[in-house]
Amino acid sequence: MEKNNSIGCIVSECKFHAHNEDYCTLDKIKVTKHEYAATNVEGTDCGSFKIE
Repeated sequence: MEKNNSIGCIVSECKFHAHNEDYCTLDKIKVTKHEYAATNVEGTDCGSFKIE
């Protein structure tokens, strides 16, 4: 898959990581939260993650 220059990513364990560069290969990602109201970066995650 081709990298998406609009989505940077350093999670090389993800199936959608553009292995030769720190980008995602998806057209879009889904961002999720861990709590009712996210108040910091730790309260959110990329819901599009899939293990390699």
